[in-house]
Amino acid sequence: MNQTPNRPDQDGTSFTSNDFLKFLIPSLIGLMFFIVPIPTEDGFTIPVAFLSNQLIGVIGDVVPTLAVIMMGISVLGSLWTYLAKPAFVLERPHFNSLLNVTPFWFAMRVIGLIAGIMTLLVIGPEMITSENTGGLLLYELIPILFATFLFAGLLLPLLLNFGLLEFVGTMLIKVMRPLFKLPGRASLDSLASWVGDATIGILLTTKQYENGYYTKREAAVIATTFSVVSITFTIVILSYMELDAYFLQYYGAIIVSGVVAALIMPRIYPLSKKADTPYEGTELKPEEPVPSNVSMPKWALRQALLKSRSSKSFGATLKDGLQNVLDMWLGILPIVMAVGTIALVIAEYTPVFTILGKPFEPILMLLQVPEAEAAAQTMVVGFADMFLPAVLGSGIESEMTRFIIATVSVTQLIFMSEVGGLLLGSKLPISFVDLVLIFLLRTFITLPIIVGIAHLVF
Repeated sequence: MNQTPNRPDQDGTSFTSNDFLKFLIPSLIGLMFFIVPIPTEDGFTIPVAFLSNQLIGVIGDVVPTLAVIMMGISVLGSLWTYLAKPAFVLERPHFNSLLNVTPFWFAMRVIGLIAGIMTLLVIGPEMITSENTGGLLLYELIPILFATFLFAGLLLPLLLNFGLLEFVGTMLIKVMRPLFKLPGRASLDSLASWVGDATIGILLTTKQYENGYYTKREAAVIATTFSVVSITFTIVILSYMELDAYFLQYYGAIIVSGVVAALIMPRIYPLSKKADTPYEGTELKPEEPVPSNVSMPKWALRQALLKSRSSKSFGATLKDGLQNVLDMWLGILPIVMAVGTIALVIAEYTPVFTILGKPFEPILMLLQVPEAEAAAQTMVVGFADMFLPAVLGSGIESEMTRFIIATVSVTQLIFMSEVGGLLLGSKLPISFVDLVLIFLLRTFITLPIIVGIAHLVF
């Protein structure tokens, strides 16, 4: 292969054809898997989601059992680390971070394991094992996460390690920083979420944060503001609400209200008060300013090629991917099971969300929303699971009200059965109280915008 260097930069840096190929080939493959939509029988999806669905189709029946086994390994590994303090774990940063957890997170892993075993074996109270609580998680959500974690974890290094984020981030510095107070690379996290899934966006954000590319504040803002649900899932909600004919108006309302929330949320508590410091044990890698005498595209390409030049070998990249998968299976699955089960039990078997929804009745009535009383509890039940507002609101006669419920449930972003559990199970600097406040603030910000659009549509 031709190794002749190209024309050197002003600082003497020159790049070979190998540098270009190391940037282009993995990055294009990564884009293909995570970003580029492909047609399927049910519409459009992305290859990572397609592969995950194909895997579920083949081994779906055994995935709940495999997931519970992973939860058991997570608990036993953490217990072994706490009691025996093995050098094998403590001297390896990856295993130490995965298994040497605080008592609180160990307890959550234990709760997740217990809930998983009870649901799998159908033993114990029905409120835990029913198809609307533990069953919904173990047989509906966990298989999707299990398969997505496998393919997304293995393939994430293609987006992270070969210069793509440096290129996209540099090109969008002048957009992301002034509007959203974020580095340009955050734009790719958002795009991966929008086309793929919020799970993928959060995983991408977490890895970037742990590698020192985001501060605590930036990581918290990106994960709770830009990790939107996929366009595929929004179509599922709209179809369930029998509003398929209003897709353009529906998705337009999601974009408008979501952008307004993204402009406001980073500037107010609790996100604005997060520290602008890196993840513990890492040094912050700030974006380099673009020199005045260099064009933006040229500087973006230069940053990407510098990254590709220092990228790891295939074997090291594969090892990164396998570590990602292990992190997700052992570190996140038990937390999702624990937090999700608790939230769904509260939603199904207590009047908590009905009571919490009461303050929204006068607000909805003031905004002239039909059937305000029935719609009120859907404003908060989405905190447990994003699909619950559609389930509770599907019987409402008013198309306008169903439209509002469907749109608000998507723009709230935070729901404990998946995104909330992922965030709390990750190393991102986000607490449960933060999630409650962010959920409520997003609701209050987006609701009047969505209602206004609904009045125009209907």
